Amino acid sequence: SAASDVYKRQVYSERIKLAKHAGMAVMDMVNKGITARDIITKDSIMNALTVDMALGCSTNSMLHLPAIAHEIGFDFDIKFANPISEKTPNLCHLAPAGHTYMEDLNEAGGVYAVLGELAKKNLINTDCLTCTGKTVGENIAGCINKNPEIIRPIDNPYSETGGIAVLKGNLAPDRCVVKRSAVAPEMLVHRGPARVFESEEEAIKVIYEGGIKAGDVVVIRYEGPAGGPGMREMLSPTSAIQGAGLGSTVALITDGRFSGATRGAAIGHVSPEAVNGGTIAYVKDGDMISINIPEYSITLEVSDEELEERKKTMPIKRKENITGYLKRYASICLLYTSDA
Repeated sequence: SAASDVYKRQVYSERIKLAKHAGMAVMDMVNKGITARDIITKDSIMNALTVDMALGCSTNSMLHLPAIAHEIGFDFDIKFANPISEKTPNLCHLAPAGHTYMEDLNEAGGVYAVLGELAKKNLINTDCLTCTGKTVGENIAGCINKNPEIIRPIDNPYSETGGIAVLKGNLAPDRCVVKRSAVAPEMLVHRGPARVFESEEEAIKVIYEGGIKAGDVVVIRYEGPAGGPGMREMLSPTSAIQGAGLGSTVALITDGRFSGATRGAAIGHVSPEAVNGGTIAYVKDGDMISINIPEYSITLEVSDEELEERKKTMPIKRKENITGYLKRYASICLLYTSDA
């Protein structure tokens, strides 16, 4: 419609203005002698995680925030997510998990308004320096929440907990990640038989053919950083599960990752990954898997003795046709995780 075209042009104009202001801010920081290390600190990274929890999150936060933290010498552990989540209410319900969109968030006051709500309960450090040359507190002074249905007030959140949960158990001894805010309530606790696939493509084919049934736990392995290689996003199989009407009855577990557009009981970043000899490499069709997101647990109901026997008969699979930079990347990932 003509009205929507006008709105799109307005949003696009705002992006152009924002890009120009970003360039001006860079020059202002140079003149003031403000460096990235002045802004990127332990406190500001924890602020970022807190805001992410309030917004509803993407599991990719558990990739990017640790990587940024590493650059400043901050040993960010993904287990930090749970205590932050437990005290940070989910204030926004953005698509695809919810019924509102980024445009709505912008119109309601944007991230500044979210920060303002969090500051009411001292959930963020307002003394952190920002690229404006001012502190977080100075930046958000006077900002208001223009739409309490889009950005819920801190005392009336969508949920009392934030968007991400980090799970641990024998299936993921080094933990795994789920976007809790996008999981149907009835799937927060789930137990079902494993349906095991060695790649994303193999899983999608079976899902499209109607081979996955309510209650199943789809396991996609060898899609991690070294095994993929590259840790591909498993958006296609999660979308296929949703499209088949199984979003509230089927879980998906992978050593790959997800995009921010994923919804449902999609559990990624399973570590150690399959190619590194993680437990996920030894799951068989029909094994029962128990998931309890509120209790942060994920369990393969197979004895330690049985797993040890499987390790003798189920060889680790490595892609043989990888060349060039992907091969180098996979080798580095294997080396790094082995040393860890």
